[in-house]
Amino acid sequence: MADLNATFEAAVANSKNLSERPDNVTLLKIYALYKQATAGDNSEKKPGFSDVVARAKWDAWEKLKGTGLDTAKQQYIDLIESLS
Repeated sequence: MADLNATFEAAVANSKNLSERPDNVTLLKIYALYKQATAGDNSEKKPGFSDVVARAKWDAWEKLKGTGLDTAKQQYIDLIESLS
């Protein structure tokens, strides 16, 4: 378990140093996987339509509902590694 957490933390650090900025769809996926891996299922209030960015982030995170923390961490690691 510690290895997964260490690898996840390294991937979080690496996500800040990618050579190219990912597209918005990928950025949303990174955000959602991070939130799922660190906070679990989305329990936040759904933002209104006027806040497009917050709504997109909320929707992306909501799609991962039911994904286990370890699974989300591994998916996050895999995604960051594919972008590095």
